Amino acid sequence: AQRIAEEALQQLLPEIRVGAYEDELAAKLVYLMNLGGSQASVMPIFVSGAKTSMPHGRPSHKAIEEGDFVTIDMGANVDGYMSDMTRTFAVGSASEEMRKVYSIVLAAQQAGIDAFAEGMRCCDVDKAARDVIEGAGYGAHFGHGLGHSLGLNIHEDPRASRTYTGVFPARSIVTIEQGIYLPGRFGVRIEDMVWLSPQGKQNLT
Repeated sequence: AQRIAEEALQQLLPEIRVGAYEDELAAKLVYLMNLGGSQASVMPIFVSGAKTSMPHGRPSHKAIEEGDFVTIDMGANVDGYMSDMTRTFAVGSASEEMRKVYSIVLAAQQAGIDAFAEGMRCCDVDKAARDVIEGAGYGAHFGHGLGHSLGLNIHEDPRASRTYTGVFPARSIVTIEQGIYLPGRFGVRIEDMVWLSPQGKQNLT
């Protein structure tokens, strides 16, 4: 499912440009995933500009503008099993602040991935990533949990969140999807799926 989603995004990338519309690109992304073998892909989160500051924003007939961030949260479905990933990138150019926030989010993700392990408390994995964002002064702008398990449902337990005190068992597969959202301006989220496989930790994204 993840390979299908990635291939669809690769095919769509040349069309994500100034003047293209969020809703039309989102619909084409679904089409490309289904054409690639996904079964009943759902409409992705596909937002640009100030709308990227909304963690669960929906695509609309908004044209992408020069210097916009674009955030795409998407997944494919194969034999009932879901994939999930988020990518954020700039169209045309990015300001110094956009680059700074992106780099903080990426560093926080690496901290979360490094902390994710069998027997680790779920809340402590969340904390590892959250500490990076808080240390950079953006703690108030990361309001959701770090991630969730997934499989036959897109959101399953155990979850990497501040309130989930259980531990991750062997073979867990969890999204690591920290973000920073500056209201009315822009947001950044990067999401990978990470698996505690029998051969060791693997990033599937």
